[in-house]
Amino acid sequence: MKIIVMAGTTEGVKIIAMIASLENTHIIATTVTKLGGELAKSAGAHEVISEALDKEGIEEIIKTKKIDLLIDATHPFAEDATRNSITATNATGINYLRFERPFIDFHENNHIHSVDSFENAVSKVLKLIDTDNPRIFHLAGVMTLHYLTEVLNPKNIVIRVLPSIYSVKKCLNLGLPAENIIAMQGIFSKDFNQVLMQEYDINIMITKESGDAGGTPSKIEAAQQLGIPVVMVMRPIVSELKKKTVFNNINDLLEEILNLKVMNKL
Repeated sequence: MKIIVMAGTTEGVKIIAMIASLENTHIIATTVTKLGGELAKSAGAHEVISEALDKEGIEEIIKTKKIDLLIDATHPFAEDATRNSITATNATGINYLRFERPFIDFHENNHIHSVDSFENAVSKVLKLIDTDNPRIFHLAGVMTLHYLTEVLNPKNIVIRVLPSIYSVKKCLNLGLPAENIIAMQGIFSKDFNQVLMQEYDINIMITKESGDAGGTPSKIEAAQQLGIPVVMVMRPIVSELKKKTVFNNINDLLEEILNLKVMNKL
């Protein structure tokens, strides 16, 4: 049984570790970053491809490696990766399973403002600014930072990013001063997030609805207790998933894999 796991998330690593315990299973993990590839390898992946793949690239791997199943465990905001994997599996006729982080339960109020795009997030941030020297805490990833730097002075933006050379360089190239770049990896507690917000004198936070695994609840709770407005970009809706099997629980996903194996579909 040959399986592609499109990983790059904490859940993807867990899924690889669980599948690796099954007999006669060969796992090919795909990630975008070298770090993600290293984590996938340590979890039990037999092969790792650490590069962004378009639908043709995924389809080629499926054909050349004679893949039986593709598990899409990419980030909720990696909508292109999900669409590409669905297109590739439809074209090749193999099984597709999606693991998606559960949505967090929150209520929009005077402190939490939900938007459906990063463009609208910036518009909301601009409306919320009530000082000549705003301090915006960007917790939505380095790839979306340009939305803010295009309209705001980079000196007014503080960002927390992964401690990679790529991420830090991108921040510097977009004009952020070095002292405004917090390079750290992990899911942080409410208390630690509050310390950072107070230390950097933050008065607006922007983040993504990335679920519990993305640390969203602790970010929101920290900001709310400090009275800091939160602009939250909701995850995109991928219409192609409506006809696919989607799991929010890793154990349920594993059970489905075993069922497919018993039914000789893998």
